[in-house]
This record gives sequence, structure tokens and C-alpha cells, in this order.
Amino acid sequence: MQHRLSVLVLVPLCVLGPGAGAAQSSPRTSLPPAVAATPLPDGSHDFDFEFGTWKAKLSRRLRPLTGSTTWVEYEGTNVVTKIWGGRANFAELDVSGTEGRVQGLSLRLYDPQTHQWYIRWSNAADGAMGPPMIGGFRDGRGEFYNQEELNGRAIYVRFLFSGITANSFQIEQAFSADGGKTWETNWISRFTR
Repeated sequence: MQHRLSVLVLVPLCVLGPGAGAAQSSPRTSLPPAVAATPLPDGSHDFDFEFGTWKAKLSRRLRPLTGSTTWVEYEGTNVVTKIWGGRANFAELDVSGTEGRVQGLSLRLYDPQTHQWYIRWSNAADGAMGPPMIGGFRDGRGEFYNQEELNGRAIYVRFLFSGITANSFQIEQAFSADGGKTWETNWISRFTR
């Protein structure tokens, strides 16, 4: 019976923690005050700069990730239409050059929960809608990423929007075959009003 009582007396002291039964002679350590999470900025109007009609000049590397340095040039237009008050938009690219015509469309959709944009691209040559590029804008620069397949191997793809003014901006596309350690630019689009 003595043994059983000792266990019962010790259990409450263990549950309360060390020093629970002793007088508190030292100041209690306190936790730092809670820090509120910084809310993510509302990026639903990040593409507002692009609405309208643009003159487009496009440079495209013919055989990306092969060591090729052959580029071709295209010129034409890009028309961007606002949807859902700016939380989505539709861009129509139509350019021609020495290698023919490129007709493409981009559908951009904003996710208010993640504060990120999803950009999907389709080329009239095959009509397929590619996997979304995911990202957003920060300090006047847009960065979007995804993973795709090129010539049977998985690669990373990056879009960069830069040089954004009321009358001009640029988009660069680059591929990485080494997990994002190095990037090879293969598409440069310059837009002016």
C-alpha cells in the first residue's frame, strides 16, 4: 500500500511539471509576444499594365538546350483583354517572321487564396493548352515557373516579365535541364505601344 501511495503522490507533481510544488523564487520566463503574419499583397491587378494592343517583336532560339545559337525574328501584335475586373485576362499573340507565323494565346487566372497567377499557353500549331506557369510580381518584376517535357526529358521553364512601363515591357522564357542551376534563354518578346 505504501508503494502505491508514493506513485499517486508523484504523478500529480510530474504532470504539473518541475518546480510545481516549490515556491517560485525566480522570475517566470515568458514567451516572446506573438508576431502577426504579414499579409500577402493583393496581386489581382498585377497584369493591368498589359491591357490593350501592343506591337510585338519576338526573338526565338530555334533548338533550345542543344547548344544552338541560331535565333529567328518575328513581328506582329499582342492584344490583352481584361476579364473578371482584372483577376483574369486573355492575351492573343500573332507574329510572323522568316520561320513562319506564331499564333498563340495566354489565359492568366489569379488565385486569391495563394496570391499567385496561373498562366496557360496554347499555340495554334497544335491547339493544346500547356501546364500552368505559376508565380507573381514583386518589385516590378514577374516570375513564373513550371516543369515540362522537351525532347523526352523533364525540364524547368521560367517566364520573366521586366522593364514594365506604361508603353513597354519584355518577357523572357528560359529552360533549365539541371534542376534550375543554369538557365538558357530561348524566347525574348519586346512589346511597345
